[in-house]
Amino acid sequence: MEQFIKKKIIQVKKGDQSAFSDVVAFYQDKIYQHCYRMLGNKHEAEDMAQEAFIRAFVNIDSFDENRKFSTWLYRIATNLTIDRMRKRKPDYHLDAEVKGTDGLDMYSQLASTERLPGEEVESRELQRYIHHEISQLPSKYRSIIMLRYLEEFSLKEISEILDVPLGTVKTRIHRGREALRKRLRHV
Repeated sequence: MEQFIKKKIIQVKKGDQSAFSDVVAFYQDKIYQHCYRMLGNKHEAEDMAQEAFIRAFVNIDSFDENRKFSTWLYRIATNLTIDRMRKRKPDYHLDAEVKGTDGLDMYSQLASTERLPGEEVESRELQRYIHHEISQLPSKYRSIIMLRYLEEFSLKEISEILDVPLGTVKTRIHRGREALRKRLRHV
C-alpha cells in the first residue's frame, strides 16, 4: 500500500490534484481517529483531520519521497492537535456530560467490540477510566503514549512525527508509562 501512496504523491507533485483524493480516502479514518483520541471531541477532531489534509496538500512539495508519507501526515495532525489543546480552555474534559443527553459523556461515543453485555460494560468502564487517566497526563506524555500504544507507531516513526530525538521518545515513553502506572496503581 505504501507504494500506491508514493505513486499518488508523485502524481500530486506533478499537478494531478485528483490523485490526492485517493490519499485522503486511504488515511481519513486513521487521521480522524488519531485526532479524536487526542482531543476527545468529534467536531474538533474532524476540523483537525481536515486541516491536516489541507496542510499536507499545500505543502506536498516539501515532502521527502524517501520517507513514509504516513509519518509525515501523522506529524502534521499531531502538531495541529497539540496546538488546539494548548489553545482551548483547560476546564474541558472528555468525561464531561454531553449537552442534550441523559448523562452521556464523550467516551460513550467510542466504538466497542461485540461481547457479552457484562463483559462489554466492564470493558467500557475500564477503557473509559484508562483513557481518562491518559488524558490527565501532560501533553508531551499523552501524545507519546497514544502514538505508541493506541496508534502502534514504532519509536523511530514517533521520533519523526514529533520531530524529537529517538532518545527523547524513549525517555518520554518511560516517564509517561511511569506516570500512567502511578495513576492506575489501584486498578
